[in-house]
Amino acid sequence: MLEGKLIVVTGAASGIGAATAALAQVQGADVIGVDIVAPASGGARRFIQADLGDAGSIASLAAQLPHGIDGLANIAGLPPTRPAAQVVKVNLIGLKTLTTMLVRKLADGASIVNLASLAGHGWAGSKESILASEALQLDDVEAFCRAYGIDGASSYFFAKEALIAWTLANRWTWRDRRIRMNAVSPGPVDTPILKDFLRTLGARAEEDMRTMDRPGTPADIAPVVCFLLSDGAAWIRGSNIPADGGMSSNLLMQAHGFQ
Repeated sequence: MLEGKLIVVTGAASGIGAATAALAQVQGADVIGVDIVAPASGGARRFIQADLGDAGSIASLAAQLPHGIDGLANIAGLPPTRPAAQVVKVNLIGLKTLTTMLVRKLADGASIVNLASLAGHGWAGSKESILASEALQLDDVEAFCRAYGIDGASSYFFAKEALIAWTLANRWTWRDRRIRMNAVSPGPVDTPILKDFLRTLGARAEEDMRTMDRPGTPADIAPVVCFLLSDGAAWIRGSNIPADGGMSSNLLMQAHGFQ
């Protein structure tokens, strides 16, 4: 599916990022992995260390990456146990900054896939703060979080809500070059940071876990990302694809009074 394609995967050292990098390679891609820490073993054939919460590091990363990138999988992210400003920086503003910098290096027909979350399901209800964040730069994130009361676990929800909105907003931004952007929204996934989500999100996360038959795994999510990176998804634009064991469907049915 990805034979001969050059794919960049952020967050490639663990979890969904590592699974995506590995699967993309199995499918024939040339993968460049990016993370703040180097993979323990294996992983992408090429690796660049970078901090997506730091403007200088992002600029250095963008400069090191080659032209002709066929796919960008924005998977790097922090859990809600981290300070709110850090979460917003890495999960939203750093992601947007890197993507914008790389557009000129993307091949025509390239695919951008953003890892969102079931936590962003209610994005339409956060219009004011999402619109206020559109031109936000990394240096301004802390003041923004204070101004909009974004702290604790709300930082994670906000970042994912804004990321989904940004994905949908860019449905046709680069269509003259056939570059498309989509998102994947997992529910709870059994990765090294699952315990952080359960500890921080408390009753809501526990209720989700009781409703689901099991948490997802990186192996459940990576094939969805790789499909969106492939030519088979060329006519999917500005979509947010749930990969959550049915949780988003469950929430929609409940919200509209269905069983």
